[in-house]
Amino acid sequence: MEFAEKLGVSDRIVSRWEGDGEQASLRMVNQAALDTLLAKADQDAQGRFVGILAADDVPTHAVIEPDDDQTSSGEYVKHPGDGKLMAQVPEGIFLSGENDDPVWVDEFYIDTFPTSNADYARFCAATQHSVPEHWENGRCPRDLYDHPVVHVTWRDADAYATWAGKSLPTAEQWEKAARGTAGRTFPWGDQKTAAKCNVRETGVERTTSVSRYHSGVSPYGVYDMVGNVWEWLATATTPGRYELRGSAFTSPLFRGAPAASNDASDMMHDDDTGFRCVATPEQMTPGKR
Repeated sequence: MEFAEKLGVSDRIVSRWEGDGEQASLRMVNQAALDTLLAKADQDAQGRFVGILAADDVPTHAVIEPDDDQTSSGEYVKHPGDGKLMAQVPEGIFLSGENDDPVWVDEFYIDTFPTSNADYARFCAATQHSVPEHWENGRCPRDLYDHPVVHVTWRDADAYATWAGKSLPTAEQWEKAARGTAGRTFPWGDQKTAAKCNVRETGVERTTSVSRYHSGVSPYGVYDMVGNVWEWLATATTPGRYELRGSAFTSPLFRGAPAASNDASDMMHDDDTGFRCVATPEQMTPGKR
């Protein structure tokens, strides 16, 4: 009853959500209220939501039940280079692009969350790489540690990937990780639900924690594949220009459809552009970075 009061709904609605579990269907305003409540919660409460995905005292593999159209094992593993959690995407065909053309992609692993400011700070400290220009006195503000790093060029992103023993994802890898195999319009399905991500319609108007939008994860359990920040890819469009995918808090929801592409100069950087990495099965083995 106390929780329902905070959300502005009846306790019977909360009980129904609990009973429906993962099949619960929430109105957009209710989902937005839940996301807002989580954002305002203390760090301990937020940590429990991330739960076994990031806890130090759990096994390396944490299993998430796959959706009906997902062929993934749903396993998260820690990369031996930067220690970030990664989701396994098995080999196979997926429906790609606006025409849902069948495309084969070999097995790979992708970062569960975009590269955060804390991740990038470790890279800069280890390599003496220049820090993003907006960090005050060369240090990231503490309240942005778990937000995606921004003001990074494609070259910055590629340098991080090389240091970590990974690479930037190709357009096909990124799209499969976001849509699954069956050609979903968005990571969560075909519904245009802005409350499941940080885009212009959500009204947040800034980056958010990379683990905030639990209801918007992809079929492989990958966060923020729509919204928060645009993500650099390894796929070049013309010499010196590379693809970006996923939209950002500055862009409308439709721009974030995983099949929709964007591109920019490899020297461009902005407050709504970041990245995540991928790894081959061989790169997941210690000593083979």
